[in-house]
Amino acid sequence: MSKISWKPGNMLYPLPAVMVSCAEEGKKPNIITVAWAGTICSDPVMVSISVRKSRYSHEIISKTGEFVINLVNEDLVFACDYCGVKSGRDTDKFKEMNLTPINIEGVKTPAIKESPLSLACKVEEVKELGSHDMFIATVMGVTVDDKYMKPDGKFELNDSELVAYSHGEYFKLGEKLGKFGYSVKK
Repeated sequence: MSKISWKPGNMLYPLPAVMVSCAEEGKKPNIITVAWAGTICSDPVMVSISVRKSRYSHEIISKTGEFVINLVNEDLVFACDYCGVKSGRDTDKFKEMNLTPINIEGVKTPAIKESPLSLACKVEEVKELGSHDMFIATVMGVTVDDKYMKPDGKFELNDSELVAYSHGEYFKLGEKLGKFGYSVKK
């Protein structure tokens, strides 16, 4: 087996495909598709998203200091792609994709009702990084779809058919291969 060297590039895949909602008071809410989203701290609970400076959503998030990360499942993958290729300057993405904006605890920005899980986020810092700015945020609240709640109170997120983005394509997560710590379990 041999290896080939390539030029440096963003090849860290797969990534979560998420729909980030944002809104200015008195204006229609918007949705942007983001693949550059991630967990950065567990205490306090913090996440980051990176958004191209030219995007309409960048302007909204910069002004309001908040956003909502909405996870994407198989039912939302078409809307996820649409929200990534259409501009909110010209399009009401909630209306066009038949998505329902709902209130979420912790921010004024609406979440997407159809998402299995939504994270309400307040921006703590903006890191300018060239083509994109990274919005570092504290998670103020989490809303989950109750159909994934088990009687014992456990949230079964993995039953929601989450979607990942890899090298320009969307994939539904599939077979479980292990559980955290299984490699050392006796």
